[in-house]
Amino acid sequence: MAARVSPRLNPSPMHDDPRTRYKRAAAERAAEFVESGMVVGLGTGSTAIFAIRRIGALLRSGVLRDLVGVPTSAATEEEARQLGIPVHETDGSREIDLTIDGADEVDPELNLIKGGRGALLREKIVAQASRRTMIVVDEAKLSLRLGTSQSLPIEVIAFGWRSQARYLESLGARVSVRESDGGDPFRSEQGNLVLDCAFGPIERPTDLADHLAGRAGIVAHGLFLGLATDLIVAGETGIRHRTRP
Repeated sequence: MAARVSPRLNPSPMHDDPRTRYKRAAAERAAEFVESGMVVGLGTGSTAIFAIRRIGALLRSGVLRDLVGVPTSAATEEEARQLGIPVHETDGSREIDLTIDGADEVDPELNLIKGGRGALLREKIVAQASRRTMIVVDEAKLSLRLGTSQSLPIEVIAFGWRSQARYLESLGARVSVRESDGGDPFRSEQGNLVLDCAFGPIERPTDLADHLAGRAGIVAHGLFLGLATDLIVAGETGIRHRTRP
């Protein structure tokens, strides 16, 4: 796996906490890989939003042109439109040149846990349709093994969801139903429930993904295995760009 390290980050305004500063630095570095004429997947979450805002600024300044964005959530689409980024209908008719997105946890092989914002299904569809998927994170998201610090989001249809919960428990998970801010069950944009599954460190993520893929009622899971081509990590010592061999 190749790696490049940039110098220590410059100080940012005092109102920024370090993690916010690192997120912005990683995301804005990723935006440098966007070129005019590209179809760009636009990720969801607190790190990806910095990349989207930078892309919008480059479009307004004329540095970028003829760009089309493919958003991974309704919130991202709204933000992109407000920033003047043209949005393509998400019907999959156009191949995506580059997707920039965040992650909840990243292992040394660039495998990911995603779905903390509940957009895991659209995020995975966009990632699988992309020639290049660039993940941007602060260094706190790095982990030797997926599941060490994050639960695994699993999107299930409402019908029979308790049977899915029991199945996931049989695989070793501690399962909780994600709730919205008001305390009601969280619903994805497709109207599904999200089960947050604490497996602990996952020894064989590929095997777990196979078990989940074969279960009726499970719509999507947050294991993104072999999809990231690039990882940009920002932290106290600077910015690192790693690529999959």
